[in-house]
Amino acid sequence: MTPKRNIKKVAVLGSGVMGSRIACHFANTGLEVLLLDIVPQDAGTDRKSRNNLVDTALANALRSNPSPIYLKSFAGRISTGNFEDDLHRINTCDWIIEVVVERLDIKKQLFEQTEQFRKPGTLITSNTSGIPIHLMAEGRSEDFRKHFCGTHFFNPPRYLKLLEIIPTKDTAPEVIDFLMHFGEQNLGKTTVLAKDTPAFIGNRIGVFSIMSILHYVEQHDISIDEVDKLTGTIIGHPKSATFRTNDIVGLDTMALVANGLKQNVPQDEENELFTLPPFISEMISRKWLGAKSGQGFYRKEKGTSGSNYYSLNLRTLEYEPTPKVKFPVLDTVKNIDDMPGRLKVLFADKGKAGDFYRHIFFRLFAYASNRIPEIADELYKIDAAVNAGFGWEMGPFEKWDALGVAPTLTLMEQMGIKAAPWVYEMLDNGAHSFYKIEHGKKLYYDIPSRAYKIIPGTEAFILLDNIRDTQTIWKNSGVTILDLGDGILNLEMHTKMNTIGGEVLEGINKAVTLAEQSYRGLVISNEGANFSAGANVGMIFMLAIEQEFDELSMVVKAFQNTMMRLRYSSVPVIAAPHQMALGGGCEICLHADKVVAHSELYMGLVEFGVGLIPGGGGTKEFALRLSDELQEGDIELNNFRQRFLTIGQAKVSTSAYEAFELGYLKKGRDTVVMSRNRLLAEAKKECLKMADAGYVQPAPRKDIRVLGSQALGLAYVGANTMFSGHYISEHDVKISQKLAYVLAGGDLSQPGLVSEDYLLQLEREAFISLCAERKTLERIQSILKGGKVLRN
Repeated sequence: MTPKRNIKKVAVLGSGVMGSRIACHFANTGLEVLLLDIVPQDAGTDRKSRNNLVDTALANALRSNPSPIYLKSFAGRISTGNFEDDLHRINTCDWIIEVVVERLDIKKQLFEQTEQFRKPGTLITSNTSGIPIHLMAEGRSEDFRKHFCGTHFFNPPRYLKLLEIIPTKDTAPEVIDFLMHFGEQNLGKTTVLAKDTPAFIGNRIGVFSIMSILHYVEQHDISIDEVDKLTGTIIGHPKSATFRTNDIVGLDTMALVANGLKQNVPQDEENELFTLPPFISEMISRKWLGAKSGQGFYRKEKGTSGSNYYSLNLRTLEYEPTPKVKFPVLDTVKNIDDMPGRLKVLFADKGKAGDFYRHIFFRLFAYASNRIPEIADELYKIDAAVNAGFGWEMGPFEKWDALGVAPTLTLMEQMGIKAAPWVYEMLDNGAHSFYKIEHGKKLYYDIPSRAYKIIPGTEAFILLDNIRDTQTIWKNSGVTILDLGDGILNLEMHTKMNTIGGEVLEGINKAVTLAEQSYRGLVISNEGANFSAGANVGMIFMLAIEQEFDELSMVVKAFQNTMMRLRYSSVPVIAAPHQMALGGGCEICLHADKVVAHSELYMGLVEFGVGLIPGGGGTKEFALRLSDELQEGDIELNNFRQRFLTIGQAKVSTSAYEAFELGYLKKGRDTVVMSRNRLLAEAKKECLKMADAGYVQPAPRKDIRVLGSQALGLAYVGANTMFSGHYISEHDVKISQKLAYVLAGGDLSQPGLVSEDYLLQLEREAFISLCAERKTLERIQSILKGGKVLRN
């Protein structure tokens, strides 16, 4: 029986851009990290100068934006050193990962030195993206080779979810299994088992797609702005689309991978496509490498009235003002939220957009099909790698499925594009799609067995996309309520950005009613890009501009009452937020019995930015939490100040861990999950645990200690001082005073005890009064029109 493997300490060899950030992400997970690099050539004998390179690299990483680390204090888990003085320290590590320069001789030399100190059984891996894995293990001991493989992270490793595991013929099966599981569950990655082929899976397919587009713009009348409009969020790709992404990555990096593929896959039927177009070579010679050099396909210049943006004309290689791009078909699909439905309309377009989509993606479909079994034996690995590595919502085979395999194949043939023989055999065998859903699980078509199989490693996931068709028990235009089994319901929002309006409030109340009547608990989660961007400010703006204040008061009270239903339901309520949980989305979490949060959580009460205070119970809840942590004396005012500033400065957490520091999550109660795919399953587990323990409905709070006039005085003086120093506007002072009034429990002469209802009334009155302010309406209008925060 193989002994259980525990990872407590990791050594990262190499502190460059990737190495330092991989070290940070290991630290994010709670691991102790040893980060080593070479001694600078001009170093003296003192420790500081000998570690200057590694210390500087780590410091630069920690200063970078977006941050590679969840919480600044987590950097304390990383210790640094150099190869000459500290390599022996790897004998205390459970996993050693090499991230040095992409040269085989240097890597092999480092592995030879490493083997002198590495304890037997320690995992040892390389993060190379271009060197064959098996070559690096040549000449090493049997134990080394048994525990060695490639672990290819994508940059930035905190944010891009792909982790390719690339074994050699000598890698022990249990090592592969462990890394696949550890990478997914502990590091929060989409782990994909890849073959030791050039560029592995993600870059082989992703770079082909990029090169295909580069050659298309060279040969057709289409601008880089038009391509980016067509290849961004409209098709479920990142907002940076194609050319902006190239600028972020760097043209030199992209060219390096493309040139490597051109040289190393001579038998590839599309080998010629990896030849760099002349304009790329010219841009590189001019050092127009993208963001790192200040210009690439795009350039930003600061003018007297703000920044001016320019895009490169690839015909003249001159920068021109970035134009507004319009395609009629994009207006047609903007209200189609269903991605498969949207793709069908886009690909059927008879104009310039449709021509582009069919040329680029039909060729990609064929290329991906022809890479099996060269780079992967199973088709799902290609989709998983591209989605996680390049941020696509749907991979090649998933897009092909959405369009219909057989009809798309016919169109491809009409364009002279030939798919792999196994696709025809699949259709002849009576299988009409690459994927299908059965019993709540996603199955893929397995080519050798000609049968559908469950995607390995997904058995423990609960994914709403897989159960929505069979387990929905109620829905309206804003929410769907699903039965997760075992007596647990799930409430899923699906409005635009999951904003909260009347239909969502109706759905929440319905979910609580159903759960209290016939179920054991309720989870609130969804699979949108964000948990919730907050209340529907457009609705608030319309009521305020029409001066319908009685109706607005009813709306706010309905929101508050709904939050209190969550707080005082007779069954446990678990919130499972991810990405943005702002305003009302944050308030849902504040009123749940427990929060099971994804590590990438950007949570905050941001109403101050639109001239308001949190009005859905958020201000009340901060007053309540302040009461629970208050101590006598100056500490009371310090805690009040901290809570006041969190709302007054509209602070948003940069991770779930920072949400604890800001007071949005509760230490000792709420938990964090690294794997996004496991979030709902973990939330359900926690809900069942609370139900099994004999959940007791809490009693409404009437013992909330508020500070009254002494806290008000502190806040008023602070706001006026900030105004006098020209740090905030006169309207900011007014909002600050309203916020302080609610948090302090009003203008009480001395501290006292109040109820939640009392605080909710103060909160509601303050919210409505601010809605009557012209400057608040101007702030809301600025957000609605351009998404910009106005400080008037």
